[in-house]
Amino acid sequence: MENPLNSKPVDKAVDKAQDVLDQTKDAIADSSAADLLNKVPASIKDASDKVVTVAKDASDKVVTAAKDARDKAVTTAKEASDKAVASAKEASDKVVEGFNSLSTTQKIVGGALVALGLTYLVAPKKKGKDKRKAAALDQLLLFVNDRIEGYKRAVAETTNADLRGYYELLVAQSQQFASTLNGYLKKVGGERETGTTLKGKLYRKLMDAQAFVTGHDEKAILAANVFGERWAIRAYKKALRRKALKGEMRTAVQKQFAQSKKTYKHLKQLTKQQR
Repeated sequence: MENPLNSKPVDKAVDKAQDVLDQTKDAIADSSAADLLNKVPASIKDASDKVVTVAKDASDKVVTAAKDARDKAVTTAKEASDKAVASAKEASDKVVEGFNSLSTTQKIVGGALVALGLTYLVAPKKKGKDKRKAAALDQLLLFVNDRIEGYKRAVAETTNADLRGYYELLVAQSQQFASTLNGYLKKVGGERETGTTLKGKLYRKLMDAQAFVTGHDEKAILAANVFGERWAIRAYKKALRRKALKGEMRTAVQKQFAQSKKTYKHLKQLTKQQR
């Protein structure tokens, strides 16, 4: 938009002021002091009034132009809003009209299909999470069951009454661990896990063969238990890296992990005490 202050009326006013200034100079040269006092104020006032008038006119034009632009913007926005509301209302009316035209049976079936659709959208996500939880628990249970079998074997082989009592406590502890984990496994749709790892099976067979040749040595039994507990600790660490395990389920696994680490440390101390 052209700046009104740079328009021709302003230029004319400036030229007029320059003319007045030139006239004033001439008056100084040709008139007496009294004539000068009479002529200069009137000339200056006349030029000043013209400049003020031009400036006011320019300001009024700017304000008017800004007001017109604002009014147009408001009108355009209101028209767009009215169209959007009208379109939404028309679509809503069509949906309501279509629904009202359905029979009672069609309405019931339609509502059931909508509910089924929502269930389908939510269920896969929940099912996926439960599946990951079940996988983590199932894998951990295999090692916990290995722990049970390992300490049962130690109970059967040891000749030390004190160690037998300690191994029996560890069997009971491991069974409680398994019971807790199986409870959570059932909650997420899994089945009770009672199996052991292939690695655990092979290791126990190896220990049985060694005992058949060398006999049951307390230090060897302890060493086997230390080795098995180390496997359990690794299994707990792996399970806790699974983000699927959350809430009270994760807390239970963390508690078992802490107890397993204590057992591992104590078994190593008992191994050092054997001659």
